[in-house]
Amino acid sequence: MLDRHLRSTKDRIARPLVGVLYPWLPPLALTGMSLGAGVGAGLSAAAGSTMLSLGAWWFSRIADGLDGAVARARDGSSDLGGYLDVLGDTVVYASIPLGVAFGVDDRSVWIATGVLIATFYVNAVSWLFLSAVIEKRTARATGRRSSSGPTTIVMPPGLIEGTETIVLFTLLLAFPDHAVFWCSLMAALVGFNVLQRLHWARRNLPA
Repeated sequence: MLDRHLRSTKDRIARPLVGVLYPWLPPLALTGMSLGAGVGAGLSAAAGSTMLSLGAWWFSRIADGLDGAVARARDGSSDLGGYLDVLGDTVVYASIPLGVAFGVDDRSVWIATGVLIATFYVNAVSWLFLSAVIEKRTARATGRRSSSGPTTIVMPPGLIEGTETIVLFTLLLAFPDHAVFWCSLMAALVGFNVLQRLHWARRNLPA
């Protein structure tokens, strides 16, 4: 929900760092660092290290925010990079709640984590397939792809996107004793995302 509104602010803040990084650090290296730090955040949460997990999580998100910007600065934005970025984010988004569940090791937390990951699964299918349909329809209508912006594919808007995920996972890692609440809240918001896109598809796609 907030990603589109904050994109210009994020790009402005990141510009000096991108200027330092792009001559010597490939975008895919940043993608790999984001993945490694994100998985490390989950492992740290499983070990009960709150501060380490928070530090790794934020490092992961900073690297994730820089890889595309560095690629564009190098004139090297690629479909492979976009694919690996989404794949890495998916692994990280599963690692965080699983790490917290291992760390707390309570039945109710495991149930809430299972529900959250299930909503992630449905949401991923929802927006990825809808993005593919949008690309196909645009290509048929115009003979060109629809995504000419900063992302590899068109992502239909949703209530909870990258910014909201960063905030909620930060709260989950900082307050693991309240994991049932945070996981349940996030599952409800992600479920609303699915309904949003279903409504959009019903209104905009032929039966």
